[in-house]
Amino acid sequence: MVSSGDLIQRFEAIWSDEALTSHRAASERLYRIKDRAFALIRQRLGRGLNEYDVQHAMMQWFEGEGLVSDSAPCVAAQENSGNPHYQPTAAVHRDIHAHEIVLLDLWGKLRTPGAVFADITWVGYTGATVPDTYANAFAAARDGRNAGIELVKGAARERRDLRGYEVDRAVRTVIDRAGYGPQFIHRTGHSLGEEVHGNGVHMDDYETHDERHLIPGTGFTIEPGIYTPEFGVRTEINMYVGEHDAEVTGPMQNEIVTLA
Repeated sequence: MVSSGDLIQRFEAIWSDEALTSHRAASERLYRIKDRAFALIRQRLGRGLNEYDVQHAMMQWFEGEGLVSDSAPCVAAQENSGNPHYQPTAAVHRDIHAHEIVLLDLWGKLRTPGAVFADITWVGYTGATVPDTYANAFAAARDGRNAGIELVKGAARERRDLRGYEVDRAVRTVIDRAGYGPQFIHRTGHSLGEEVHGNGVHMDDYETHDERHLIPGTGFTIEPGIYTPEFGVRTEINMYVGEHDAEVTGPMQNEIVTLA
């Protein structure tokens, strides 16, 4: 018996040139929205601002940028950022105060037929200097992310087979060594397609053991996070595997953004 997973990928997960162009355009728009959200937090901090306010503004900016999504972006402050499944609503949200972590997770695609998603996460701190507790956790996630990126790039350059679970293992090994392994409680990444969770290979040896190969023409996220009852951090980038190389399709966060 041989798995049909890689065969199905070739029909379900490979991006056309137009799809890749649409992904890049969506990515650029998401980064603009992220920057506007952080600017709003800076401007309104201490004057009555909550997670839902920021989320609502971002949804308006999505409309203005011509993006669609399957749900609203995530804006999670302090202890809420420690829940990777948190989502503010009109009924359930908290105020954003000084000296807190604020995590933004946003995903969207163009309105054109065949467009594929981009999906990013960035973290800010509503103070002038990030405490070591937060900075060290973010550094572990960042270093794990970078290990995954380098593994994917190296395999693409060398035309070497690479499977989804191997990327997850590479990322998780770095985070384990930094002492945060028990706080990394989800897979490393997921396929991107016309749905935000696409039908291609996932970077996963945690929720499943994904043995599908990373094949040219596919895109996915790498998004390690560290989660505690008090706070959480995550860094999420998108990658695209070409015929001879692989690339990160947008800017990468290397330290927590200060928002004061």
